[in-house]
Amino acid sequence: MTTLNDKIQFTVDGLAEIQAELDELKEKKLPTAVERVARARDFGDLSENAEYHAAKEELSFIEGRIEELEEIVKKAVVVKKDNGNSEVGIGCKVTVEVGGREQTYEVVGEWEADPMKKRISHTSPLGSALLGKKKGDAVEFEAPAGKVIYKIKKIH
Repeated sequence: MTTLNDKIQFTVDGLAEIQAELDELKEKKLPTAVERVARARDFGDLSENAEYHAAKEELSFIEGRIEELEEIVKKAVVVKKDNGNSEVGIGCKVTVEVGGREQTYEVVGEWEADPMKKRISHTSPLGSALLGKKKGDAVEFEAPAGKVIYKIKKIH
């Protein structure tokens, strides 16, 4: 039985990206890898066939990733942002001010997080500190550099 703790939260777009990767692996990459193994098998002695071993390794990686993504999709729950822009939740963007500079982050599920794109997980220190807060609130959290205070300027 799956409990709430087993669920993995996603935005609509985040789950779509995971599903697209899964479809790509199943429909294109897996058949290509299987074909590569079969072709390499025809090269002869399998014990000394580097192409065969590389192809088997690639196939194993693809099969493992498919299994992982299928498990994620099975546990996925889409979080719908239904609170308008009144408080920070998964799927919303929030503009904060820190040290006189404004930054905008998107709060997403942990599998969607990408700090380079300013997409932060709801389970990260900043993400969890922001959850449930409103415009004008000051949020303090412990960062690697010490305590940091963010002031929420806008929720969109």
